Amino acid sequence: MSDLVRFGVSIPASLLKKFDEYISRKHYQNRSEAIRDLIREKLVEEEWRHSQSEVVGTISYVYNHHKRELTDRLIDIQHDHYARIISTQHIHLDHDHCLEVIIVKGEVGAVRDLADRIKSLKGILHCSLSMTTTGRELA
Repeated sequence: MSDLVRFGVSIPASLLKKFDEYISRKHYQNRSEAIRDLIREKLVEEEWRHSQSEVVGTISYVYNHHKRELTDRLIDIQHDHYARIISTQHIHLDHDHCLEVIIVKGEVGAVRDLADRIKSLKGILHCSLSMTTTGRELA
């Protein structure tokens, strides 16, 4: 970071105290690191909301594998979206339940659509999409 810029921020003492407690809980070395991470986090959120840029992420879901035809539908969806899927992981949680994690890469809307298609299937007990940036916009 050869082009560091210093700037001052006015902040109420009570808010700074809460921020310092946050920094301590999250194990940051200093305020600057915490502020940089918070700025990056907001920029990534904006990237998800307001662009058609490429993102990477994970779709995690839990389901009962005994649910009739659910496994076949999940496989069909994954094959229909093979270009966006980088990798999948299947874990047996117990005799009835499985967890799958799909690592995805693609345009924001397409990644959300894939997660929504999985989430809407009857028999999916929980589905979560976690997106992040490819890092190109933050470099």
